[in-house]
Amino acid sequence: MIEFVVGDLTTEQVDAVVLPANPGLLPGGGASGALHRAGGPEIAAACALLGGCATGDAKATTAGRLPARYVIHAVGPVWQGGDHGEAELLASAHRRAVEVAAGLGCASIAFPAISCGIYGYPPELAAPQAIGAVARALEANPGVRRARFVFLDESLRRTFADAAEALGLDV
Repeated sequence: MIEFVVGDLTTEQVDAVVLPANPGLLPGGGASGALHRAGGPEIAAACALLGGCATGDAKATTAGRLPARYVIHAVGPVWQGGDHGEAELLASAHRRAVEVAAGLGCASIAFPAISCGIYGYPPELAAPQAIGAVARALEANPGVRRARFVFLDESLRRTFADAAEALGLDV
């Protein structure tokens, strides 16, 4: 099951919340900064032990003070016009987040719009990549039963929901 909601990622009652990370796993702005602030210094301390994360990959840490059990740090690509493997890397970051969640025994996961903020990925191009990758990963990892995409505004939620409908997904 894939859901699309307007809300606050820092308050999601899920097993794992996905943090849109940079390769150094350093606290940043946007959703990353919000999750680090809400979760507390335990998250950054755990990140420091991981040695970074490649673009298109994901790694897990404690969720600190967040209501989730884990934070999964997924590194999406910086948009460079679409001819530098961005689609594949974005899909991989989403797939790896679900795989990491499955490996931790998580049944639910919440995603932001990875790479659509300061990394500049156009949401209308990101949405089908993200949703398609998550749908395929959920099929391959049936223990993860629910993926929720959480957005700050209705416009972004609608962009992703429309992409899911265009992909023929029942949402």
